[in-house]
Amino acid sequence: MTWEVIAALTRCAIVDAMSSTLPLARNVATPPVGTLLRDWRQRRRLSQLDLAGDANVSTRHLSCVETGRALPSREMVLRLADRLGVPLRERNRLLAAAGYAPMFSEHRLDDPALAVARQALEGVLKGHEPYPALLVDRHWNRVAANRMVPLMLEGLPAALLQPPLNVLRLSLHPQGLAPRIVNLAQWRHHLLERLKQQVDASGDATLAALAEELRGYPLPDGVEDRPMPSPAPAVAMPLQFRSSAGVLSLISTITVFGTPVDITLSELALETFFPADEATAQALRHLAAPLGPGEPQPQAVRPTSV
Repeated sequence: MTWEVIAALTRCAIVDAMSSTLPLARNVATPPVGTLLRDWRQRRRLSQLDLAGDANVSTRHLSCVETGRALPSREMVLRLADRLGVPLRERNRLLAAAGYAPMFSEHRLDDPALAVARQALEGVLKGHEPYPALLVDRHWNRVAANRMVPLMLEGLPAALLQPPLNVLRLSLHPQGLAPRIVNLAQWRHHLLERLKQQVDASGDATLAALAEELRGYPLPDGVEDRPMPSPAPAVAMPLQFRSSAGVLSLISTITVFGTPVDITLSELALETFFPADEATAQALRHLAAPLGPGEPQPQAVRPTSV
């Protein structure tokens, strides 16, 4: 039985005799670790009983941690964060709130420590040609893209293409890609629903503000706000996109690193587009023909604020 459980079963307090084992005092500007853990538990729609069972800790002790009557050990913070699926960036915040040093590093993508991961990403981007693929960060800002993506963006206002280029904003902006999307109402619904799920899961204020902004973009005249076309797609919702080669029909996949322990890697997502029909495949091969061999050039990832 750990000392946290013993303390919870006795008087739900940290006794003076154990003060030498306690971490440094937390920053007063940071919410208490118990408050943060409770917020994450509620965001995951778990009861104290559910989380306590998953983390192999008593419900009473968990209650004491959440109300600030007991301070969890470093191991307990990490165990609860793991059961709650807390992102690595926020796990560092939990540790700091409890008075412990951060555990997870954050490197720029051009740091030598991430060389292997960077090479893997470059290989996927390049290997996916002649189909579009791009790399985004946790806020959907473009980090890198293969050479097919700029072909899709030709003719857009330069102001919308300045970094940081947010791909969701560019997709739904009235002066961005929105007028080129044939099934705009359905694609808009798809993007907003995906973003809502991310906001609900993460509580990220930047994503919440982005979602509010995107919901405020008007649909063009004559476009009916209908989330699902009739008849419904047989397999997946395609992106139907007007291009110089005609209307392209694309489906997409999202890929993330499976076991990251670096914050930068944990927050990257690779979106790859595939032709939904043979006509689109032929059109993309035609568009890519003049490019010849080449290498994608990912931009360096800079640390982002919480």
